[in-house]
Amino acid sequence: MIAYLATGGTIASIPAAEGSGAVPTLTGADLLASVPGIGDVGAVEVHQMMQRPSASFTLADVRTVLRTAQEVVDAGASGVVVSQGTDTIEEVAYLLDLLWDRPEPIVVTGAMRHPGLPGADGPANLSASFQVASSLSARDLGVLVVLNDEIHAARFVHKSNIAAPDTFGSPGFGPLGYVVESTPRLRLLVSRNPALSLGPDIPPVALWRMVLGDDGRALSKLQTLGYEGAVIEGAGGGHVSADTVPFLRDLVTEMPVVLASRTGSGEMLRSTYQYSGSEMELLDAGLISAGSLDGLKARLLLTVLISAGASREEIEREFALR
Repeated sequence: MIAYLATGGTIASIPAAEGSGAVPTLTGADLLASVPGIGDVGAVEVHQMMQRPSASFTLADVRTVLRTAQEVVDAGASGVVVSQGTDTIEEVAYLLDLLWDRPEPIVVTGAMRHPGLPGADGPANLSASFQVASSLSARDLGVLVVLNDEIHAARFVHKSNIAAPDTFGSPGFGPLGYVVESTPRLRLLVSRNPALSLGPDIPPVALWRMVLGDDGRALSKLQTLGYEGAVIEGAGGGHVSADTVPFLRDLVTEMPVVLASRTGSGEMLRSTYQYSGSEMELLDAGLISAGSLDGLKARLLLTVLISAGASREEIEREFALR
């Protein structure tokens, strides 16, 4: 039995009238009925979690999805499929992956073309996702993202185009496998780290992208605004303007600050440059390297760790592991 958790998004969106924009309307049962041969996969249990665009999701919403996934697996489901809007798939899937502690797979999917457009891809993506969720080869791989017949690890997946059907990729790594003739073909495996726990209170963590000419003045306001942590997306291997450095030195005395790259892929530098604003100066000042995590995912990991009361040493260790 596969549990299907529907949350809305493009895959469930249709125009209310001719000429109007699409809104999430179709239920999980509606979407399931659009998938040919779904009964060949096994029994499917539909849960309508919510009906909204994924840009409006909160971290608390993701925790609700997680708890439901845990409940259905504990009740006997051999896998879980989650459909949602593609805007935040990479974030939702990664947060679920950080917290998922079962061998059964969670497969997250969506659509780039809603059902009112020619070539709507929702039914094909759902079909492939159910095939993956029911496959023994997907066990112990954590959370997977399946679209366009590609199987991606939540740890690496990234949305790179606003509207193209092949927008999802895993920069630097590629997909773990493909769905071919309704059969998942997993060619690569990913190692799993021990699952983390999200505390009862979810702390606000800022994500700040450094840009040309930014002097860092806004960073001095983060604690005043109630933020409990920050991720700084520096240029290149983790670089900021020299004017920003004093603000970052002050900020690390107030909260954990993680240094990521705005490039979106690659391993952070640690010991290549030593000018003012370089990665060496920032790490010496107390910023924590994001390793190979981009800013979006580094923010989620830092949020989870702060919520659990992790010490600085524990935060550094977790980022080094991932």
